[in-house]
Amino acid sequence: MPRFQGKVAIVTGSSSGIGAGTAVLLAKEGAKVTITGRKQDGLEATKKAMIEAGANEDDINVVVADVTDAIGREQIVSSTVQKFGHLDILVNNAGAAFRNENGHIGLNAGTDILEKTMKTNVYSVVDMIKLARPHLIKSKGEIINVSSIAGQPSSYAMTAYYAMSKAALDQMMRAMAIELIAEGVRVNSVSPGVVVTRFIQNVGISDEGAEKFYQDMASNRSRIPCGKAGSPSDIANVIAFLADRNQSSYIVGQTIIADGGTSLVLAANADFDETKLK
Repeated sequence: MPRFQGKVAIVTGSSSGIGAGTAVLLAKEGAKVTITGRKQDGLEATKKAMIEAGANEDDINVVVADVTDAIGREQIVSSTVQKFGHLDILVNNAGAAFRNENGHIGLNAGTDILEKTMKTNVYSVVDMIKLARPHLIKSKGEIINVSSIAGQPSSYAMTAYYAMSKAALDQMMRAMAIELIAEGVRVNSVSPGVVVTRFIQNVGISDEGAEKFYQDMASNRSRIPCGKAGSPSDIANVIAFLADRNQSSYIVGQTIIADGGTSLVLAANADFDETKLK
C-alpha cells in the first residue's frame, strides 16, 4: 500500500518548483492533495503532473489563492476539509524574496520590503498553522516548513531581509514544535540550498542570469561540494520523509539541511558578485 494512502495534504506554493515536486510525490504515494498558489496555469501544470504520476483527478483540490491574504488562507484549509473530510499534512512551502521598485535587494531596499518579506515568509505560515491546527490535532498530523540555509548562522551577501525571515521561521518552528507535540502534532523543517527553480527569476534575475548562477555554483565545489545544484525532487523527498511518521516519528522540531554541502563551505559565497548575473 502506498505510504500516504488515506492521508490528506496541503502544499502551499505548489504552482512550480519545490511545491510542485512535493505535491506530485505525495500524490504518487497515495495522498489526496490540495495544491495552491497565485498562478492558475502553474497549478494546472502541477495537476497534470500529479495525474501523470498516478493520482486520481478527484483526489486533487486546486485553490488559486495568495497565502498573504486572510480569505485565501481560510479558503485553502476549509476547502480541503470540506472536500476530503480531514487534514493530515501541512507543507508550508510558499515563500519569496523581493526587490524594491529600483531593483534593490537586502539593506539597499527599504523596510517596506522587509515587511513584505516577513508577511510572506513568516506571518502567513503562522496563520496557516493556526487554521490547520484543530484539524491536525484530530489526525495527529504533520507540519513541514520549507526554510532556507540563508536562515542559518552563516548566510549569503545581499539577502539580509530574506535571511531574517527564514531565521524567524526556523525559531518559530522550534517553539511551535514543543507546544504542538503535546497535542500529537509534529513540526519540522527542511532548509534547501541551491535548487533549480524559478525562485531567482521571480526576484528579477533573467533566465540567462539564473542559468549562469546555477552553473557557477554547481561547477565550483567550494560552493556546492557535491558538484550539482539540487532539484525540486531532492527537497520533496526530504519533505515526504518528515511527513511519514512511520519513518521519522522521533524527529520533532528539527531542521534537515539539504544543500549538497553548501553550508559547510558557505564563506566561499561571501564575495559572490551579483553583477555577474546581468
